[in-house]
Order: sequence, then C-alpha cells, then structure tokens
Amino acid sequence: MAFFKKLKDRMFRSSSKLDEGLGAIVGDGGTTETAPDPAPTAPPMEAPRPAPRPTVVPPIVPIPSPEPIPAEAYTPAAPAKKPGILGRMFGAEQPEVVRRTLDDAMVEQLEELLIAADMGVDTALRVTANMAEGRMGKRLSVDEIKQMLADEVTRIMEPVARPMPLYNQKPQVVLVVGVNGSGKTTTIGKLASQFKAAGKSVVIAAGDTFRAAAVEQLQVWGDRAGVPVMTAAQGSDPASLAYDAMTRAQAEGADLLMIDTAGRLQNRADLMEELSKIVRVIRKKDPDAPHNTLLVLDATTGQNALQQVKVFQELADVSGLIMTKLDGTAKGGVLVALADKFGLPIHAIGVGEQIDDLSPFDPEDFARALVGLGD
Repeated sequence: MAFFKKLKDRMFRSSSKLDEGLGAIVGDGGTTETAPDPAPTAPPMEAPRPAPRPTVVPPIVPIPSPEPIPAEAYTPAAPAKKPGILGRMFGAEQPEVVRRTLDDAMVEQLEELLIAADMGVDTALRVTANMAEGRMGKRLSVDEIKQMLADEVTRIMEPVARPMPLYNQKPQVVLVVGVNGSGKTTTIGKLASQFKAAGKSVVIAAGDTFRAAAVEQLQVWGDRAGVPVMTAAQGSDPASLAYDAMTRAQAEGADLLMIDTAGRLQNRADLMEELSKIVRVIRKKDPDAPHNTLLVLDATTGQNALQQVKVFQELADVSGLIMTKLDGTAKGGVLVALADKFGLPIHAIGVGEQIDDLSPFDPEDFARALVGLGD
C-alpha cells in the first residue's frame, strides 16, 4: 500500500493527463445530474429513529477475459430527485455529477486520448472497443469511465506481472541490457541491494567498460549495498570481465551474478557481437547461462520503447522487462502497449532514485495509479 501511494503520487503527470482528457470528453455534450439524497440523519435532541434502509450500490465487477463486463455493472445512478424534507429544512446541497451518453463520437475521443497517453493505436482501439461493448447508449461519468479503463488495463497486464524467477543454480547469471540512459546501471544497483537485503550473496560485473560513469555509479551502489563490483580498464573486453566475474562468483558460491552491458544501439552490429561474445564465454562456465536477460526501459521514451524491445529481442534473448522513470513522464500508457504487443514478463517498475523506488510490478496498482483512482 505504501508503494501504491508513492506510485499514484509520482505518476501524477500520466494520471492528470488522462483525468483532464476524460473531463473534457464527458463535459463535451454531457449534462449535470443531481445525485440521490444521502440517507437522512435525526435532528438534535430527538428520540432515536429506526435506521434508514441503506442505498444499494451495484458493485463494479472486474472485467473477465475474454468476455467484457456486462453493461449492468455500470448502470448509471438513478435520475435526480428533489431534496428530502431534511435537505429542504437545513438547505443541504445535493452533489452533482456530469454524465455523457456513450456514442460513436465519444468512443473516438476516448481512442484519441489513449493514443495521446502513449498506449499505442492497436492497444487503444482494443481497450476502447472492450469498454464500449454492451454499453453504447449508457450515460457515464468520469469516475465510471476511469474504473472501466482501470479494469481493462488490469486485464491486459495481469498475465505479464511476474517476478524475476530465482533458481537453485549458483551463481544465477543475470544479464542486464538496455540503451544508455535508460536507468540500467541504477536498476542493477537497486536490484543487487534488494537481493542482498533478502539474504542473497551478489556479485556485480561492470561490463559497460566504455563508460567510466557507469562503472563509478555501480561502485557507489556496490559500496552502499556491501556487494563486490568487478571492474576492468576503460575500453577493455567486456566478455573477458564477465568470464573473470563468473569465475569469482563460482569460487565464492555467490547466489547471483549481475552483468551490466553497453547499450549503443547506433552501432547495432558491434553491440550484437559484444553481447554474443559475453554469452559465449560465460557458457564455458555454465551452458545454461545467462539464466535471465533483463531489458531496462525508460518510460519517458514513450513509443520508442516498443522499438527498443524489438531490437533487443533480436540482439539478446530477453526474458523480462523493468520499466524506470515512471515518475517523470505523462507517457505511462506505453507499459500497457508493451504488455499487449509483446507479452514479456514485467518484473518491476521504478518511480525514483531511492532504493525503495523500485518495486515488483502490480497490475491493479499500476492501472489505478495510471487513471488516477484512489486506494
């Protein structure tokens, strides 16, 4: 729950963009309705009265797969009523809500909003089609649409929300890939620190030997977590470093060996050869290595993240994704597009620079934070 609050607060740019867009869509042709009277309360000094019969509100039913939620689950509130006698006596104001009839024009506006939130064309069309199924002609409020959207996003993302698998193999080799600037180095440090706190022994290999800043950053995280970081001279062979790190991790009985890699996509052929060579040399020590290949993505890149997944699937056998920098973008919807298009496991998401700003991916929490729903 603590991370959900942090996620909701720090994904404000994404959720506020959706909130503003939904408000404009519903307000465009929508009308204001007065909500039903709240249950009356007894005036002071009167004898106790029988408890009023509670208003029954139909529950919001999660969207099953593949059938959409029945239209009845989102039956609009009853028509506006005149204030009750106590409301008239004490001048109580009745809450108002704007609703708009769901029609083809509104569906098209919802599609455009989701595309603008970087959900991608195909995913946006699929999400809005499922939301509209059985509900055309219904009058909907912003909050009702938010709940429908959150349910649909959760349905898409539940199959891919899986933690990074841990094996009995020692060391378990984790190859970490991603473009420079994606938050890859910081993510390795956070993961190593969290694994160490969980009782695992970890060794880090600073395999991006061409960037001194990456090596220094890993050393800072290693010192902070009490995890050894193996380095090599700038510009030296990353595969040779990976082999030496594998030898050390085996000798020390380490649980995990995390290997950082370069991310220079502008020279794709060289990067492919570099990654292939790292895999070849560590397989001399363990034919099954690497046991995990994690791709770290920067949420601020929006739809470019989809191209990065495609490229790294060609360069390396990616086994799972980690999305960083969700706190600095209005493009959080891209994670929905990634889940829908590739179906790769999403292990964790990051919303800041601190150690506890990287957390296992929870699809329902993410969906609610994305659309701006509360606890």
